[in-house]
Amino acid sequence: MNDDQVWLAIDRQRSAVVELLGALRAEEWEHASLCEGWTVRDVAAHLTLQELRFGQLLASMPAMVRARFDVERLTGDLARARARELAPDAIVAAIRATIGNRRHNAGVTVRETLIDILVHGQDIAVPLGRELPMAPDAVAEAITRMWTMRWPPPFPATRRLRGHRLEATDADFAIGAGPVIRGPIAALALLCAGREAAGQRVSEG
Repeated sequence: MNDDQVWLAIDRQRSAVVELLGALRAEEWEHASLCEGWTVRDVAAHLTLQELRFGQLLASMPAMVRARFDVERLTGDLARARARELAPDAIVAAIRATIGNRRHNAGVTVRETLIDILVHGQDIAVPLGRELPMAPDAVAEAITRMWTMRWPPPFPATRRLRGHRLEATDADFAIGAGPVIRGPIAALALLCAGREAAGQRVSEG
C-alpha cells in the first residue's frame, strides 16, 4: 500500500471505531480492554492523541519524568489523563475530527498510525464481544510494518516471533521463515502487538 492508501484505510477504521464507540453503553466504557491496565475509555482517549507535534511532546516532558522515561508508562498516563478530561461523547467527537486529517504524531510514520487504530480498535471490541471488521490488506500492511520496523522499536512480542513464519488462514498473507504459526489475519496482528487473547485463535505447526 502507498501512503494515500494507508490514510484511506486509517480513515475507514476511524469511522468504524467512531460508530462502535457511539453505540456503547455507559458501563462498557469502564470495561477492561485487551490493553493491560487500560479501560475501554482509556484506549478510546488514547486514540484522540494521534497528532502530537514536537512542541506538544516537549510539553509532556514533566509527565515523562514522572514516568521515569518509560514510554509505555507515559503513554498510559497520558491516555488516562485524557480519559479523565473528556466525557465519552467528547472522546467520540475528537476521534471523528481526525477522519480526513493526514497528520500523525511526531517521530513516527503513517504506518504506526495504522497499527494504532487497527490494534486499539480490537482492544476495545474484543473484550466487549463486539465485531469490528478490519480490511485484510490494511492488516497485512500493519503486520508487515510491525515485523520490519527498526524505529520506533518493534513490539517485544514481534521480536519474539521472529524466527517463525506467520500464515493467515483467511487471507493471502504470510511473513517470516521458520516454524509456522497459523490463524486469522486479525489474530496474527494482535499476536504481533502482544495481545495474549490472540493466542487462543492461532495454532503452531
